[in-house]
Amino acid sequence: MDHSPPSLQWPPAPLQTRTNSTGKMEVLCLARRSWVKLEPEEWVRQHVIHHCAEVLGYPLGCMAVEHRLQLNGMERRADIVCFTTDGKPRLLVECKAPEVPIQQDAVSQAARYNLVLKVPVLLVTNGQKHIAFEVDAKGQATPLKVLPACPSV
Repeated sequence: MDHSPPSLQWPPAPLQTRTNSTGKMEVLCLARRSWVKLEPEEWVRQHVIHHCAEVLGYPLGCMAVEHRLQLNGMERRADIVCFTTDGKPRLLVECKAPEVPIQQDAVSQAARYNLVLKVPVLLVTNGQKHIAFEVDAKGQATPLKVLPACPSV
């Protein structure tokens, strides 16, 4: 991402960017507290992290970015998993780059990760379009219009 980041359908976030010594753009990850390569998907991810922290009330320390999980014997990484303050996974987010359309394969990817994580709320976003579901104990998904706030424990 060597040009200015795309505008997204998320509220503006006060993200810090810089050009590293090799001329590549980086963004300061709010949750990981480290500089990471500024790819289009990362730009979306950082806006979602900001929204989860500032609007939904998830503490940054309760978010796992590129959260590792084992699925069918293979290591996978969920983009963002937000946990409650008592350590229960509550929100699973799958981020795509803005130019990647949100289609069934992205929703299916989040659902497969959720077979392992068993999170009650799923969000799939490319920064332009967002699809969210609430998943019950039987695995039935119901579309959500609004993401629920972090529950207080």
